[in-house]
Amino acid sequence: MSAAPSSDPAPADGLDPPTRSAIIRDSLGVGIATGAYGVGFGAVSVAAGLSVAQTCVLSLLVFTGASQFALVGVVAAGGAPLSGALTALLLGTRNTLYGLRMAPLLAWSGWRRVLGAHVLIDESTAMAVTRTSTPAARLAFTWTGGSIFVLWNVATAAGAVAGNALGDPRTYGLDAAVGAAFLALLWPRLHSRRNQLVGAAAAAVALGVVPLVPAGVPVLAAAGVALVAGVLVRDER
Repeated sequence: MSAAPSSDPAPADGLDPPTRSAIIRDSLGVGIATGAYGVGFGAVSVAAGLSVAQTCVLSLLVFTGASQFALVGVVAAGGAPLSGALTALLLGTRNTLYGLRMAPLLAWSGWRRVLGAHVLIDESTAMAVTRTSTPAARLAFTWTGGSIFVLWNVATAAGAVAGNALGDPRTYGLDAAVGAAFLALLWPRLHSRRNQLVGAAAAAVALGVVPLVPAGVPVLAAAGVALVAGVLVRDER
């Protein structure tokens, strides 16, 4: 006698429950760890002079950590908002490259494609590209990007309110918090000799032009060094 067929319907995406659970668990782990760092951004943003509302809107609409820290870093140094915006835009261009890889992998269209573009960040991309099927990639991308978006914005609001309640940031030494936070983002990427040399060259250029140009421009000059280094490395391959 043959076994009776299972009464449980097959998942619409073809993923079995253990695989689905594992992907969601890993995605939430990344989301919690990354989203919680929004507290730091909220605090350094109000320390740089932005209001709580401006800080929250920045996280809601921009939603890319490095670019946000770059913008408030330029503002904290006395630079024009336009210089900060250009710096943030330059750092955010890497997300465009992510999109070229993710678009065919996720195969979304319409409103899903639009919403997906807003949570196209380092972590959601990394969690998706390691999957072996489109359903798995979509699940990892959605849960990672979605959880980070929610937690980052909640944490940003909490950090901004707490930082605003402290008053003058110079009283507590928080006027240096923007630079320290941005250095913390950079430090893990200095694992290779090449990255260390590029970082040193960029820092030297930035320090050299500080007396000559308005605040914010040294950051753009340093980014230019990184772009030139990237072009040279690509030409060698």
